[in-house]
Amino acid sequence: MLSRYLQLVEIKTKTASMIPFAIGTLYALIRFDTFELDHFFMMFISLLCFDMATTAINNYYDYKKAVKKHGYGYEVHNAIVKYGMKEGTVVLIIAALLIMAIGTGVLLYLSTDLLILLLGGLSFLVGFLYSLGPIPISRMPLGEIFSGLFMGFVIIFIAAYVHAEPGQLIDVLYNKGILDVHINILEVILIFWVSIPAIMGIANIMLANNISDMEDDIENRRYTLPVYIGKRNALLLFRYAYVFSYFDLIALYMLGVHPFLLLLLLLTFIPVHRNIKAFEALQTKKDTFVLAVRNFVILNVSRIIVLVLTLLVQAWFS
Repeated sequence: MLSRYLQLVEIKTKTASMIPFAIGTLYALIRFDTFELDHFFMMFISLLCFDMATTAINNYYDYKKAVKKHGYGYEVHNAIVKYGMKEGTVVLIIAALLIMAIGTGVLLYLSTDLLILLLGGLSFLVGFLYSLGPIPISRMPLGEIFSGLFMGFVIIFIAAYVHAEPGQLIDVLYNKGILDVHINILEVILIFWVSIPAIMGIANIMLANNISDMEDDIENRRYTLPVYIGKRNALLLFRYAYVFSYFDLIALYMLGVHPFLLLLLLLTFIPVHRNIKAFEALQTKKDTFVLAVRNFVILNVSRIIVLVLTLLVQAWFS
């Protein structure tokens, strides 16, 4: 039963939300020297439950809307078909995850401020629209943009914001119908720049998934980005998104990360480039899609390690 549930929510892909969460938390420790344990756990539970819920919703929607009902993508990849799961059970699992996600999200808002309610609500809305509605985002050429920005940037921003002091990033006040917003533009830009590898890595997971599924997507009337721009251009975009990710070294240097540690990050380009070439040679969900996930992990876990080392250096010399 557990293995069925874990495949339904595609637990292996939860790194796409947990890694940005870790980066944002470490960023707050380095940049603001603050850490709120209760905020950390509330966001962790809400984020993980909502990520699992949206994945389960997406798999359920694909199961219900599938035109092509044979092949790896339908018979093996989708746990509902593979394990013969009852629709009622799947719906109950989704409902339970959403209740936990929304409940802990509301608690986080009550412990912080209005901005968390606004950003959290917007993120939940995008998460629902990603899989549901007349034309879900996942079935449009906008999936890479929305998944990259919301999972790569917004998660990192919120994970840092819940630890920061009021006014360090954004200060939102509502009084008698007047919304007063103060933004520390330089700090927000810096967080965005630090988020680039997560943004690009997550967008490329989506892109690799859509490249691998192009033929099935056309048959199932899913008009994703690769369907619009063609496989050749999609593969070029896949490659250069990784190249652009290494520009974030500038932001890490501005944060005070030692140049020697930045050189260690450059070494990750070797396995990342090898995986890019392997995916360019063959694009299938079964054989090479996982390479996009590996590149995301390599790019961003290496940055987590460097940020942890930076914290240790700061603690040593403080």
